[in-house]
Amino acid sequence: MIKRIAQTAGFTGLLAALLLTLLQSFWVAPLILQAETFEQAPAAHEHAAGTAAHTHDAEAWEPEDGWQRVLSTTAGNLVVAVGFALMLAGLYTLRAPTRTAQGLLWGLAGYATFVLAPTLGLPPELPGTAAADLALRQTWWIGTAASTAVGIALLVFGRNVLLKVLGVAILAVPHVIGAPQPAVHSMLAPQALEAQFKIASQLTNMVFWLALGLISAWWFRRHGDSHYAA
Repeated sequence: MIKRIAQTAGFTGLLAALLLTLLQSFWVAPLILQAETFEQAPAAHEHAAGTAAHTHDAEAWEPEDGWQRVLSTTAGNLVVAVGFALMLAGLYTLRAPTRTAQGLLWGLAGYATFVLAPTLGLPPELPGTAAADLALRQTWWIGTAASTAVGIALLVFGRNVLLKVLGVAILAVPHVIGAPQPAVHSMLAPQALEAQFKIASQLTNMVFWLALGLISAWWFRRHGDSHYAA
């Protein structure tokens, strides 16, 4: 069973990561690059005026545009995709999909848990956008993802009405509390660019999760326990 889970996670994670990188490269990354031009413009103006001189050697390393950025993005996507695929494969051992198409439902649940619910309070942000304290945002994000997972589980698998009502209540808790917000909302990029970025981020992540669920369910069913001696 462990081998089955590992193979499912590895195969699914690789394909889903490559798909996500492809979508990001052609749709999301160009929007980020546009936003970076607005972020860098004020700094360039300050240097030209001689008001702020500092060395860039101490700044954190960032991948250059081109192959370095694509390679860095692919590596990050691979780690995340394999981790999520490992989670799905583990859940399949508790409730195995009887049809490959059921993987789409698992993918939608993952999308709702790790993308849709958190972004209701903390939408994806372009460079140059004001944000609240990182630790507060991370705490709220983790709490929202956890409550969404529990809420969906109770709604889907709850055996009575009370459990389903509890699931709805748990889903609502983080949004009633509210996500941490910056003292002043500001951004350097135009609102139209930010709107495009939010749509692109949501759709690419949805495609990623649907692919993750579908591929993992197909591989997990194809390599059933009958394929192993144990």
